[in-house]
Formats: sequence, structure tokens, C-alpha cells
Amino acid sequence: MNGRRRRALLATVHPLLEPGEQVEVTCVVGLSTVSVGRTAAFGVASAVLSGGAMAVIPTPVPMYLAMTDRRLFVFRADPVFAKPVEHTMTIARDGLFRSAIRERILNSSFVLSSPNSENVLKLVFPLISRKERNLVAAALPLAP
Repeated sequence: MNGRRRRALLATVHPLLEPGEQVEVTCVVGLSTVSVGRTAAFGVASAVLSGGAMAVIPTPVPMYLAMTDRRLFVFRADPVFAKPVEHTMTIARDGLFRSAIRERILNSSFVLSSPNSENVLKLVFPLISRKERNLVAAALPLAP
């Protein structure tokens, strides 16, 4: 994450922090993936429907992740300007655990879950965010 994006994210996160809470990691993540097959089918369908004039490829909305010593904050990122647009969710780190890291060619991911909730959250890290992924993964225990 470049300096301008990091400063914008930290300015947005600081009012939400509790006294003594420190931001440990900031990065850009994806919360869901679009499969290669679906992407190709959508691109071909849009090209056929437009008579070959254009092809549209869906991409997931990038999200900002800020991990503190107590919580994870997720913000929807503005794809044009380097700033968070909307606070999407806050997750307490207490009791949170992760799956093993799944490596791919262009990204890697792991799933966060909690025994207190039936919901799971898949975090997808781009290739350039391996260092941040490793910091987040090291801070969360591996699922039993």
C-alpha cells in the first residue's frame, strides 16, 4: 500500500480506535473472488451482445484492511481516488482464527472464522501484499 493510501486509511481509522489501541497492519484486500470461468463467460457474452464492439470483465471491489491489536477494520476502497469510501465492518480479534494460506499465481487467501459466529470471511491478498498477508496471518492463530 502506497503512502498516500495508507495516510488516508489511517486518518479514517483513528477516530474509531479505543484508547491505547494501535494499528499494526494496513493493506488492500479482496473479500471475494470472481472465478476465471465466470469472468471468461461474462467477457464472451458481453462481446457477443455488443457485436464485438466491447468486452466487459467484472472485478471485485477492493477493500482496505486495518488490523489493530484488538480488531480488524474493513473499508470499501474508492478505485479511482486513494481513500476509503465506506466503513464496511469491524471484527474483534478475540477468538478469531484462520485457515491455512492458499497460494495462487496472482494472489493468496485464507478464511477467517470465529466459534462465536457462523459467518466466515475470505480475505484475498494480491501478489504485492505478501508481506502484509504474512503479518496478518502471524497475528491470528491457525484453526484447530
